[in-house]
Amino acid sequence: MVFQSYTLFPWLTIEQNVRFGLRERGMSAAEQKERSDFFIQRVGLRGFEHHYPKQLSGGMQQRTAIARALANDPKILLLDEPFGALDNQTRVLMQELLLGIWEASRKTVLFVTHDIDEAIFMANRVAVFSARPGRIKSEIAVDFPHPRHYTVKTTPEFSALKARLTEEIRAEAMASAEH
Repeated sequence: MVFQSYTLFPWLTIEQNVRFGLRERGMSAAEQKERSDFFIQRVGLRGFEHHYPKQLSGGMQQRTAIARALANDPKILLLDEPFGALDNQTRVLMQELLLGIWEASRKTVLFVTHDIDEAIFMANRVAVFSARPGRIKSEIAVDFPHPRHYTVKTTPEFSALKARLTEEIRAEAMASAEH
């Protein structure tokens, strides 16, 4: 699970944060080191292994949280607005990083966001929820090719899908306001 806020242990280094779950599962120190080194490198943090979270930017902290989650080899990766607190440039880089990781591993990812562009860019399927009670109102397939690049946002197909989702959400908001 990766949350919007940086849920790292502030008293542990980046490497120790990534190794935490592995240690708790009883993995050997050598295997912990190998897995943590792999995922730290994969998220672009090689050279920062011995830094503490307070010494890193928000994007670097979030990459550490993603590396920690992936190092445990989950069947399902849950992300709750993981890029919501990041500036736009870092957010775009993190989206592309996560997509690259997904494209390599093909793990199941449940990604919660309120950002329509982000939902379309990141997803293969987008679920729109009703206001109250929270139920899936509609599910829309997203069929852009992989590897996916940020330039997909400039296509007419992306714009059409964004307009459709915006209308779905607007209609739900209006119906909710009437009750």
